[in-house]
Amino acid sequence: MAVKFRDYYETLGVPKTASDNEIRAAFRKLARKHHPDVAKDKKAAEEKFKQINEAYEVLSDPEKRKKYDQLGADWNQPGGFQPPPGWGGQQPGGGFYRSGDDGGIQFEFGGTGFSDFFEAFFGGGRGRSAFSGFGGRQATAERGSDVEADIMVTLEEALHGSTRTVSLRRAGSNKVESYQVKIPRGVHEGQRIRLAGQGEAGARGGKSGDLFLRVRLARHPDFSVEGSDLIHELKIAPWQAALGAEIEVPTLEGSVRLKVPAGTQGGQRFRLRERGLPGVSGKRGDLYVDVQINVPKKLTEREREIWRELAKLHGG
Repeated sequence: MAVKFRDYYETLGVPKTASDNEIRAAFRKLARKHHPDVAKDKKAAEEKFKQINEAYEVLSDPEKRKKYDQLGADWNQPGGFQPPPGWGGQQPGGGFYRSGDDGGIQFEFGGTGFSDFFEAFFGGGRGRSAFSGFGGRQATAERGSDVEADIMVTLEEALHGSTRTVSLRRAGSNKVESYQVKIPRGVHEGQRIRLAGQGEAGARGGKSGDLFLRVRLARHPDFSVEGSDLIHELKIAPWQAALGAEIEVPTLEGSVRLKVPAGTQGGQRFRLRERGLPGVSGKRGDLYVDVQINVPKKLTEREREIWRELAKLHGG
């Protein structure tokens, strides 16, 4: 099963020289446009949203981006994509290992939200058997290796829980195995969902290993995640900060109106109780709204006059 290269820069529509801020802005713009909750064609939007998330997962992380740039240097040369020397076998932080000399992978997943390219170089991989044989004990039954892959879980799924169909095809087999995977309510980043006995087959009558799906929360254009709390950056105009205003703020369950009091300062934080994600105890975290005062970059002549008058009033 050959690995097809993914051009993450093209996915986000940014050049390879793009800054972190440019990559973040591109992600937010595209993620808002293709979020399944707002798109008309939900199926197509869901697939595009996953691709955007995968690209941002790699390019927003300095180490992953450096690793990716190394991989992508000669991807389109004659002969097709080949990983650089030294990428065979299990890598720290990766999971790429060969099933032969063709650079293929041993497991092909579907329904996880991540491509095989991501899994090969930035995802899970094959773990070690918990009961490997030693020395002259080769006749002993040996447990099969565990297999680990990543599964992209949206914040909405983490809030409500869901059931997903995940497929698995092993190297050398045309058979596709499908599993109904329950995403529990309140699942968190890094949590592993275990499918017992679905890893590699054991040797000499040994038990099969397990399949673990490691949760990666999908990035959201409106929220960042801190434990079970959500953080939203709210940009307001200077006059709204000075005079006060009621502003619509997004939540995972629709918009709510937030009263911003007069005299609000940049960096001030407001708390909306139990509007976050479920925690370990089942109680929901909070949604924190961080205020940023958005100063206009361009002013009309009339606006300049008003600002000058304000400056005079305050001795500026």
